Order: sequence, then C-alpha cells, then structure tokens
Amino acid sequence: MKKLVLGLFVLFFANMLSAQIRTANVFTDSMVLQRGKPIPVWGWAGKQEEITVQFHQQTKKTIAGNDGKWFLKLEVEKEGGPYTLTVSGKTTKTLKDIWVGDVWLCSGQSNMEFTVNSAMNSKEEIAAANFPMIRHVLVKKEISSTPKSDIIETNWHTATPAYVAGFTAVGYYFAKEVFKETNIPIGLLHSSWGGTDVETWTSREAFAGSDEFKEMIHALPVVNLDSLANIKAKAMMDVIKKVQPSLPKATDINKWKESSYNDQQWPRMSVPGLWEDKTLPEVDGVVWFRTTVTINAADAGKAATLNISTIDDNDITYVNGTKVGSTNGYNIKRAYTIPTGILKAGKNVIAIRIDDTGGGGGVYGDPKDLNLTIGTNSIPLAGNWSFQVATLGRSATVGPNSYPSLLFNAMIHPLVPFAFKGVLWYQGESNAGRAFQYRKAFPLMITDWRRNWKQGGFPFYFVQLASYNSANGNSVNGSNWAELREAQTQTLRLLRTGMAITTDIGESNDIHPKNKQDVGKRLAAIALHYDYGKKGEFMGPLYQSMKIEGNKVTLSFTHTGSGLMSKAADGKLQGFEIAGSDKQFFPATAIIEGDKVIVSSDKVMTPASVHFGWADDAGICNLFNKEGFPASPFRTDNWPGKTDQVKYRKP
Repeated sequence: MKKLVLGLFVLFFANMLSAQIRTANVFTDSMVLQRGKPIPVWGWAGKQEEITVQFHQQTKKTIAGNDGKWFLKLEVEKEGGPYTLTVSGKTTKTLKDIWVGDVWLCSGQSNMEFTVNSAMNSKEEIAAANFPMIRHVLVKKEISSTPKSDIIETNWHTATPAYVAGFTAVGYYFAKEVFKETNIPIGLLHSSWGGTDVETWTSREAFAGSDEFKEMIHALPVVNLDSLANIKAKAMMDVIKKVQPSLPKATDINKWKESSYNDQQWPRMSVPGLWEDKTLPEVDGVVWFRTTVTINAADAGKAATLNISTIDDNDITYVNGTKVGSTNGYNIKRAYTIPTGILKAGKNVIAIRIDDTGGGGGVYGDPKDLNLTIGTNSIPLAGNWSFQVATLGRSATVGPNSYPSLLFNAMIHPLVPFAFKGVLWYQGESNAGRAFQYRKAFPLMITDWRRNWKQGGFPFYFVQLASYNSANGNSVNGSNWAELREAQTQTLRLLRTGMAITTDIGESNDIHPKNKQDVGKRLAAIALHYDYGKKGEFMGPLYQSMKIEGNKVTLSFTHTGSGLMSKAADGKLQGFEIAGSDKQFFPATAIIEGDKVIVSSDKVMTPASVHFGWADDAGICNLFNKEGFPASPFRTDNWPGKTDQVKYRKP
C-alpha cells in the first residue's frame, strides 16, 4: 500500500512539474525587450493550456500546442520601464525589472567573447561601471547536431561593478557609447565561442541552398554527437600518430612534471606559437611542454619569477617537479613566483600542462614575454620545447568546429524569433586559411540569420581583423589575414552592413588585442549614424578606384570625411607598396593630395598594382581620415592569392 501511495505521489508531482508554465530561457528578470517592433514571447506549458501574458498596459492570450509550446506577439512598445512581465496559465510566472530599449546580438569568436575583466584598463572600467540601463545576458556554450528549441538556463545582469567584468568587452563599450548619445536602454544578447569558424554559425538549410556549399552539405549526413565524436577522435589520432606512437598511460603522465623524467624521445616545437599552426592542427586536449634551463651557482636556490606569456586555455606549471602556479583563461599573462630552494645549479626543468578546450592551444604571445628572471638576470625561454599529447576527452574530440551548423543549432536557433535591433560580429581569425571562400561564407551566414528571424534586413556590423603577425604574411609571401580582411570589406556590398577597421589597434604578438574600447566606439559610430541619425563620418577610408599616369598611381577613396591625413609626426604615409606586371612589390612613396593619394616608386616605372596594409600585421599603416578612423587595407589587383583554392571540408 505504501508503495502504491508513493507511486501516486511521484506521478502527481511529475504531472505538476510538467504543467509548470515557463518562458524560453532568454526571458529573465532585468532583461531588455526591443522597442519599435512587435515583441515575440514564447515558452512551454501543458497541452492546450490557455496562456495569458500581461506586460505594461497590454494583455494577450494564446493556447499552447499539443507539444506544450505557446507563442504570441506583444504590440510595439516605446523605450521605458521598469515593467513586469506576467505569464499565467494553470500556474503563474512573473519577471521583474524589465526595460524596453534596443537589443544587440553580440556574436563571433574569442575577440567578441573577450570580457571587460581582460580588456585594457579593466580595474578602472569595472569600478566606474554605473549603467543600470545597460544589461547583458550570456548564452552558455553548447553544441548540437540538430536545431534546439531553447538555450541553457541563464540570467540578464546590469552593468555594475558586481557583474560588468563578465560582459563582452566589445559589446559593453559599444553600449556605453550608444547609451551616452541616446539615453536608450541597451541590451546585449551575447552568444559567442572562441576559435570558431563561420560555418558552425550557419544553418544546414543555408548551405543546402548555396551553390558554393550544397555539394559539401549533401555529402554530410545529420549525425548524433556520439558518432561525431568517434569520427573526430579518429581524425585527431591520425594527426597525433605523426608525432608520437600513441596516447600515454596515466602512470607515465604522472612522471612528466619531474626533472628526472627523460623526454629525449619527445618531438620538439617552437614556443611561443599556437600548436594548431604548427604540428598539431585541430588538436584539442591536454598537451605537456618541457624545457631545460641552466642556472649558474650564484643564482641557485634564489627566488625567481617565471614569465610564460599567455596560454590557451588553462595551465599548471612546474619547476623541478614543484608546482609554481596555475591559471584558467586564454588571454591572461602568466607570471609565477618560484620560491627559494627550488632552482639548483646546473639543469632545471620547466614543465607545463596545458589544457586546450577548443580553438587555439598552447603558449602564445611575444617571445620577449617568455623568460626566467632571477634578480637582474633574465634568461630567455623562447625556442624549441619538447612536447607530448597526454589526453583527449569528449570536449577535445567534439568541438564547435567539428561539423557545420553546430553552434547555429545550439546557440542561435533557440533565440529565434527574439526581437532585437541588430548584430555586432567579431570573427574571421579561424577562417583566415579559407579567406577567399569567406567572400561567400560570411554573406551566406548574414543572409541566413536574416531569413530565420524574418525581421527584414536588420543591421549587421562587424569588426575587420586587427593587426597580428599570424605567419609573417605579406605581399611577397602572401597573407591569409590580408585576404580575409579583403573578404570582410567585400561583405559591405550587403545592405545595412558596416565594418569597424582596427588595424591600428592590434598587437603583433597577441591575437587578442586588449584595446576593446576603441573597437566598441567604432562599431557605435556606425550604429549611431545608420540607426540613430547622428551626422558626420563614421568609418575609415575605403579604396574606390585607381588611375595610372606614367609611373604614378592616383587612388580614390570613399569615407574620406573632412579630409585624409597621416598619423605620423612627419606627415609621411606608410604601408603602401607598388608593383609592375611582374608582381614584384616595392615600398612606395605616398602623398596625400586633397581626398586622393598619389603613389609611386623609382623602382617601378610601369605600375600595375598598389597594395596598402597587405600583411598579417598591418600596424604600420597610418592613413586616416581627419575624424580619426583608419583606412582599410586593400589591393588594386585581383591576382591569385594564397587561399583561392582552399575549401571548407569536413569528414
């Protein structure tokens, strides 16, 4: 009898839970709803349950479907608040402190994921954050082989010192600028994932309708994640077996931190540098790196500082078997104190356990930031280190780039049809190796999102790749990054797009530049012009055309604003190159005349092409308009590039 009563109670309780009304997880306290558009609201309840939604002065009703899903649209609202959203059926759910304003969907890879806490002047920015009308919600990371109906449970937060550290830095600095000019509440709907390709953010349907990608997608069945894990694991092991016979036993791994361990049979890799760019392409997981440093007798036993730049993602670092530090975070510089008594005269072993959760992996940054400092003596550590792959977990074998559409399915599709103003996008680094195809892949994704939301051609503003010395690319060697910037520039052909140019605020040895303030401001300048009616120039100069006269080339631009200028103290322009039909480029003399630039070189009598900033690291470029916006890198030719024949392929 007791079992029967208990069973009935469990059944009753389960039915009560299933009947609990709920909204989609993007709807929480403190959220921002989009002004000036009908406001979609949806969720789940009991089958055929009558639902009433009350908001501000509105009351709307609907009926849940047989699957329990309900959906309705509230009428257009003006900016304002705070309001309460009440959803009633057999139960009631109430959301408080809701404002109506403008919502911007922030997406892309690590430079959008990059938080205020890691950006330039973070302590001061966090302490000064007093913007209760700026709110942020983070879509938690998830992948799916089929479109999901909801995101993982999350919460909206206000821009105060208690929460702003975790905001997307680019989005936050954009929001600050727009709010300062408009006083309109701003919501940041943040859905990004570091190291991701544009193809994972694009739907399967979009690929199927694309001449460029339909053959690829038709050859790929819809798979479950377990099957995908097996496919990816095999491919990854094929890569690993090229450098080591197999994955080691746990008992062997436990010895790797010890100075007595013999790593002479391990392969070697130059450090710093992401291992995906070297001998471990697309490998995620735990990899150990070891190096030996010789200490003289005078420094033995002294306390020291071990500087190992930045590590993607997490590390545990040992010196002679003793743990000296650990850090979680792909964009944090490591500086660990070595206590007295650890270092010894002669050979000392530094061992680093690196856990890469996806995207790039390894020690990266400026070689000068790798050193062991003992008093005034600094021993450089950049060079060849021994390495060995230790383990591959599920997170390592199935990642967001393992198959097309995984992030669209899990982190974009569930947000449809949430109303927003527009999109801010910062991505492209992971597509640089397929830059030529990005000319089609990126516009395809934009068009795909617009098609899914059915809100018309909403604004889509993106960040052009900053300067970064990815692989010493230039006009002589070819440059994937220059070709990717060119593809981004061509995407401006789509209506209601805008591009923030950032070559002047990159960092040669860091793919994650800390100056996110200017990135946000430049995106805001575009939005303030197109969406909020602010007059004046809002972008940097864009190449328009050229005219060849003798050995001189006259270049014309759009977005010249109130005039062109050089940022150099002597007024000279840098970053221009010129070539004849032999395609041999030489540094060029460039002179501003009005709103044009005249380019020439004594070594090129019959010019055929001009390059500007055609390099991975285009930081020397100093052509600006007088409003302070840098000119976009460009080339005047269409000669074959490094990536013309590289296509997106998956197993």
